[in-house]
Amino acid sequence: MAVLFRRDVSKDAELLVLRHENAILRRQIIRVRYEPADRFWFAALSSLIPRRRWAEVFPVSPATLLAWHRRLVARKWDYSARRKPGRPPTAAAVKKLMLTMAKDNPMWGHRRIQGELVKLGHQIAASTVWEILHQAGLDPAPRRSGPTWKQFLTAQAHGILAIDFVHVDTIGLKRLYAMIIIEHGTRRAHLAGVTAHPSGEWTAQAARNVPMDLAERGRKFKFLIRDRDAKFTDSFDAVFADEGIRILKNPARAPRANAICERAIGELRRELLDRMLIINEEHLRRTLTTYLAHRNKSRPHRALSQLTPAQAETGQPTPINLADYRIRRKAILGGLTHEYQIAD
Repeated sequence: MAVLFRRDVSKDAELLVLRHENAILRRQIIRVRYEPADRFWFAALSSLIPRRRWAEVFPVSPATLLAWHRRLVARKWDYSARRKPGRPPTAAAVKKLMLTMAKDNPMWGHRRIQGELVKLGHQIAASTVWEILHQAGLDPAPRRSGPTWKQFLTAQAHGILAIDFVHVDTIGLKRLYAMIIIEHGTRRAHLAGVTAHPSGEWTAQAARNVPMDLAERGRKFKFLIRDRDAKFTDSFDAVFADEGIRILKNPARAPRANAICERAIGELRRELLDRMLIINEEHLRRTLTTYLAHRNKSRPHRALSQLTPAQAETGQPTPINLADYRIRRKAILGGLTHEYQIAD
């Protein structure tokens, strides 16, 4: 305001001094940083000066003034701070539980851990589990996949049994045989017997106990899938035929025809037999009994939508928020694997 009321000569002289000083500063300073108040002042005075003289008067170009104005307009209409948050992040307690499961069980991949959470009642996507493990620097477990027999097994799963032998070499290099039976519908596994000499007579005797155990649980089956091993004699087939169960023999050298049983035996080797030493027949029987009980009650299966065989019969658990509960860990077979349950 003082400049406006001064005499023309004094005002012109002061303007010449300021313009000359501005020219000197431009030669010495390459880049000048302006505060928001400076930008506002330049923009307000720009309307009083013809556009052709802006380059002579202002220390900034017309494009800079216009860019400042665009920033002000963009800031005025910026509502990003008012946006609602997207999907809520996974609770820290759930993340900690995932990492604990991955470290306690090195063979578990992200889908197996997802299955454990689903079994406990916490719904979460497999991709979310993978991302959390990846961010924590945990490599994925070895990818495992097995063959399927969809056309027949899917339609008749609840009426099919599968049987096969798994062999184990003891610490003294003595070979033992265990006969395993799988229910296709629920993926339940049963130990029919353990022996060092699996003769036809022993196999038939072990088979007689299977229908009785299934009858106690009220289970009815129509088919039994087995391979063409000589240990499965006519006496063995007759035991199941008397119960109205039809025997289906695999084609020669076609393990995929008994894919579910083969996959279960592979699981036994990867998760149990390849990770511990067996002392004798009684030790193998106790170990398999303990593991199969864990498998039927607590191990989720991808074919069952990540439910356990026990949950496949009773239904999915009620969804809960794991962050509000304490989780109890139970070691199985000396910590070879673990079970996780809601603490009381």
